[in-house]
Amino acid sequence: MNTDPGKVVSEFVDAFNSKDIERLALFLHPDVEFEAYGDTTLHGRDAVLALWSGVFGKFKRLEFSTLYQAVNGDVVLEEQIHGLALPGRNIAPIKNVAVYRVRDGLITEWRDYTNPQYAQTLL
Repeated sequence: MNTDPGKVVSEFVDAFNSKDIERLALFLHPDVEFEAYGDTTLHGRDAVLALWSGVFGKFKRLEFSTLYQAVNGDVVLEEQIHGLALPGRNIAPIKNVAVYRVRDGLITEWRDYTNPQYAQTLL
């Protein structure tokens, strides 16, 4: 198990491309906190995985990539592109900034920031 925060987050982001919930679960602490786009914070691995399972079911294609990463101790900042495509549509490159806290090789906190109105126009 990798415990380097930058590598853990890089592998986690890569895992999204598989759309494999069980694979994502390996990176998340059981008590992880997740907040996306200013929505209500989710508490716990099961709640986070349920959200992403719904996302995976909605989008035909999903391609996440990292443009830049900065690591300071157990905090990792990433500028990302979340490529999402609804059935019959082209992939929409949605810009995102994510903040992660990693402890003992698991993500304990995760916040995603994007402009939801802009994302909606792309989709």
